[in-house]
Amino acid sequence: MHMSTGSADEFGPELRRRRIAAGLSLTRLAELLNYSKGHLSKIERGHKAAPPEFARRCDAQLGTGGELERLLPAERGRSRRARTGEPGVEEGPLLDGTAGGTRGSGGFGRRQLLAAGASSLLGGDLAASLTLVAAGASGQAESEVESAPVEIFRAQFDQMRRLGQSSAPGPLLPLLAAQTRTLVELAGQADSANRDRLILLAARYAEYAGWMAQEAGDNSRALWWTAQAVDLAEAGGDRHLASYALVRRALVTFYAGDAARTVQLVGPAQSGGLPPRIRGLAAQREAQGHALAGDADSCLRSLDRARELLARADTEGDGSSPVLGTTSLADPAAMVTGWCLYDLGRADQAAELLDRECPRIPVHAVRSRARYGVRRALARAAGGEPERACELASDLLPLIPALRSATIQADVRRLARELHRFRASRSVQDVQPLLARALHP
Repeated sequence: MHMSTGSADEFGPELRRRRIAAGLSLTRLAELLNYSKGHLSKIERGHKAAPPEFARRCDAQLGTGGELERLLPAERGRSRRARTGEPGVEEGPLLDGTAGGTRGSGGFGRRQLLAAGASSLLGGDLAASLTLVAAGASGQAESEVESAPVEIFRAQFDQMRRLGQSSAPGPLLPLLAAQTRTLVELAGQADSANRDRLILLAARYAEYAGWMAQEAGDNSRALWWTAQAVDLAEAGGDRHLASYALVRRALVTFYAGDAARTVQLVGPAQSGGLPPRIRGLAAQREAQGHALAGDADSCLRSLDRARELLARADTEGDGSSPVLGTTSLADPAAMVTGWCLYDLGRADQAAELLDRECPRIPVHAVRSRARYGVRRALARAAGGEPERACELASDLLPLIPALRSATIQADVRRLARELHRFRASRSVQDVQPLLARALHP
């Protein structure tokens, strides 16, 4: 994939050359892009800088395959090399250097306090289960814990994921860390039949902690937890999670706007020997990277491959392990297709697809509803429908402050920029306070 860093002087003249070659007047291209003629004229003459969203739509309308966006200066283009951070230091690795050995309980002395906090936060059976785990890790009721089925901890994990759909990631992270470390310690005490199952479940907790860390805006910690998940999975006999970790890492680079790195990372995760779900999720992420780069053909091919693999995974899954990736979307491939179409500058097609899929998200999945709903409003605004965009956003923006999602806020900022073009609209003026609260909770 060719990536270049343009200069501010190149974009405008090249846009004008491409427009004339396509036989379009300034007025007609402005209409197609849903920008004013005066705004477009200023960009062509170099009097106004072009944002990535504008360049993306020009590429889509003129069929230039991302060439115009690649002329943007690196600090504005989405293909810049991202500052995503390196894995940092948490409290030391979860496993020691011995084969399958576990570390001692250092750094984990407040386990009972965390469980007590969970009682008020989560309530019910989940809090009771956390208390049981904490007691077992401190040597109490040890025989009960060792004989407890792994399904108890699996149920807790499902509850954590559900809770993560409606609450901020900050309070969840210490609970996820506590559960992960507790499962590792319990695995060290368990018989051989249960050891690997406990370790593998700990790996899934660690992987989810990585996602919550990214949602909290801490990419370094997200990468650290992802690395721990890989180590745990390998200790439990699952080498496939290392490939899925590439998909998770690629999500960090994707949100940072690094198209090339996103595509590069997920290449090895599409090996024929891997489970179809991991390959399908990798193909989806690759499609998103191609969309960022403006490569429509490669994007659509990856989406077709992802759709086929994920359909196969649904028929082959046995339900014994937590599902990798989202569980709140009726058709993840269709939703990601809508996302990619927006990034390719095809706002109308994106809006049509997201209009169909967003109402299918369960009511309890607040994080998913906000994420894809904002993207739906963004597509409507980009398509020149600010009133409809504001109508959609008005229902969603009040949900966002409680979620404290760094990734969703990135799209809220894009929505604010899109709506600013229609600032004379009464609908846009009315939604400004909601936008402000969502961006600065």
